[in-house]
Order: sequence, then structure tokens, then C-alpha cells
Amino acid sequence: MRSGVTRREILAAAGAAPLVVQAASAAGASTPLPDRASFAPMPGPYLDSGTMHPIPLGARDAVRAYLDQRATTDGHYPTDAVETRVKASFAKLINATPEEIAFVQSTTAGEQLVIDALDFPRAGGRIVTDTLHFFGSFYLYQELAKQGVDVAWVRPTDNRISVEAMEKAITPGTRLVALSLVSTYNGFEHDLKRVCEIAHARGALVYADIIHAAGTIPIDVRATNVDFAATASYKWLMGDFGLGFLYARADLHDRLKRTRYGYYQLAKFAPHVYPFDPPGETIADVAPRPDMEGLFAGGTHSHTVVAQLDWSLDYILKLGVDRIAAHRQPLMARLRKVLADRGYTIVTPAGSRTPLLTCALEGAYAKLSDPLKAAKVQITLSRNRFRVCPSVFNDLDDIERLLAALPRIS
Repeated sequence: MRSGVTRREILAAAGAAPLVVQAASAAGASTPLPDRASFAPMPGPYLDSGTMHPIPLGARDAVRAYLDQRATTDGHYPTDAVETRVKASFAKLINATPEEIAFVQSTTAGEQLVIDALDFPRAGGRIVTDTLHFFGSFYLYQELAKQGVDVAWVRPTDNRISVEAMEKAITPGTRLVALSLVSTYNGFEHDLKRVCEIAHARGALVYADIIHAAGTIPIDVRATNVDFAATASYKWLMGDFGLGFLYARADLHDRLKRTRYGYYQLAKFAPHVYPFDPPGETIADVAPRPDMEGLFAGGTHSHTVVAQLDWSLDYILKLGVDRIAAHRQPLMARLRKVLADRGYTIVTPAGSRTPLLTCALEGAYAKLSDPLKAAKVQITLSRNRFRVCPSVFNDLDDIERLLAALPRIS
């Protein structure tokens, strides 16, 4: 069981009925790649997993088992045991401990919790970020700047954020460096270990958005010494919307400001207001858990996504992230070569090991939406760019069908 009191114990102390559900099975260990068998048939090549990953059939069945129990209220679903496994699996994926992990609603929610825990904007100090960071975070840092925070923006050169540019921006007085380990825009990957070395030498902490890294490239929070990291689960972790993870290095926990208070945080709950409660001088005797949930948990989170992740994280770990990345490389190499030969402007740095390849193309949506739809090929298609994101079920035939649908530019 996880540390602290369970929600069931807290609810029982308050006189409420416990939640009951039913367990799901784990993935098989020896799966060949590409693995189409673990996913439902698709109408055509799906190369958009960086936007939303298809749910594996095993994860779907795990959710059905949970919902079947919720529908009938027959039996018991071991929520606490499943959450313990899920947190342990994610911790293993990034080389953390479960005590350093909290469930959060999304990557953005995790990033905001870090900002709050460091007491921005009230405490002041400099934040360094870059324009290859998640575009959804632009609003956050622009608003903090309006409230008096010194926010420095590092811009890319040759579609990369150089270590030298980061080092120049991380001046004395910098308190936080915020970046995406893998850029959602073009797949650029930071040298996270080196950025952390520079930041720590100057008294700053480092937050990494790992939504396009977790499950796609090896992550070792110990080796990089990153301070915070967050991700949602609906992309490469093969979960769904509404649940993700926040990591914070264990030795930082005492330095973080507690900004929320909820019963999910509690290790101790003893009320003094209900019939037969022992008397006490307080409404309830409470104490927070000593782990990340004690700092950051708020209220109820999605139990259906936890059920999914119990299957999908086990699947990813058994496949192996190194093997997933190796499977992807020939696909990306073929894609890059043909797109370059056809005159497309590739903005993903050469040599990238990440799962994204992006091209800048003026009027991309208007020019490509019809031929891609006709070919039943799905990619990330934006107004002036497109992005291709293959996963474990894709093969070279999928890449060839995409290439056949794309017109020559020059």
C-alpha cells in the first residue's frame, strides 16, 4: 500500500461509502515491433501520436473492467493498489522514486504548481525560458512578466536552443529555468544535464516539460539532476486526458511553499465532530503525507485513466524505451530524406532521436488537408506547418503512404 492513509480510510472516518472497482491485467513481455495487434484497426496510417496517442486495446479493456464494476457496484476495485503500481511504473520510467511523484491534471497544471510552490510572482527573481518551450506556456510567462517577474526568452538558432545561449541568459538572480525537454514544435531536445549544471551553479532550479520525452526517449532524473518535471498521459504514455504526473526532487520538498490543502494530501485524519468520535480541541486532527502527494494533491482525479495507465505503463516498460526509439529511427530517416529531396523545409534538427518531425510550409493546412484526407493519412496539420509523429504500431509502409500523398514543393 502507499504511505499515509488511503482515501477509503478518510471517507470511512467521515461516514462515507468507499469506492469499489475491479483489477485489470498487464501487458505481455515479448511483443514484436511494429505492434499493430495491441491497437484497434485504423482507417489509414495514423502518424499523429504526438497530438493524441491511440489507446491500446489492453488499456481499453482495463477501463472497461473498472467501469463494469462502477456500473454494477459488485465486487471491489483496488484503487489504492493500482495507483501505487502506476506511480511506481512512472517513477521507474524516469528513474525517480514514487515518493517524488504526484498525480496532476495535466502538464500545464504541473508547471503552474511549480510556479506557485516557488512563490512567483510574489518572491520575485528571474525566470529563463525559450521559444521552443510549449506554446501554451507563453501566456503563463508573459503574464508573470506583467506582474513584475524578470522573464528572459531565449530564441533558437538553426532550430536549436544552444547551451551557450542558455548559459548567457541564466544570470545571477535567476531562480527558475523552464523548458521543454523535447519541443512540441519541432522535436528539438535540450542537453538537460548541462542546462541543470549551469542553472545549479548559479542558484537556479530547472523545470522540464517531458510530455514528448516520457515514453519516447530515455529519461533519467538522477543523471540529469533536473529539479521538476511534468507530463500528461494522453500522448506517449498511452493514457487519456485529465491525468498526468509531476516530479520534484526529494531534497527540494522542504523548500517548496504549500499552496493547496485537500484530503488527498493527508497521512492522518481524525475528526472530532461525528457521533462516537473521540473528543478533541480541533475539528479534526490532520497531518500531511511526507511525499509529493502531501505537497500537491488536491481533490479527486481520474480513476479511469489510472486504470488505463496500469496497463499502458507496464506495456511501455516491457517494450523498453530504447527499443521504441530504435524502431522509430528508420521511419524518421526515410521521412527526412524524401521530404528534403522534395523541397520541404524541415525544422527538426538533424540527428534528432525524438518522435517528432516538423516542416514549415506556408498555407500547410490549405494545401495538404484534402490530399491527406483522400489518402486517409492523419498527421498534425497546422496553418503553416505540419508534424509527423510515428509510434510503436507504425511501419515504413505508413511513411510511404504519407509520402505518396504529399505533393512535391520543388
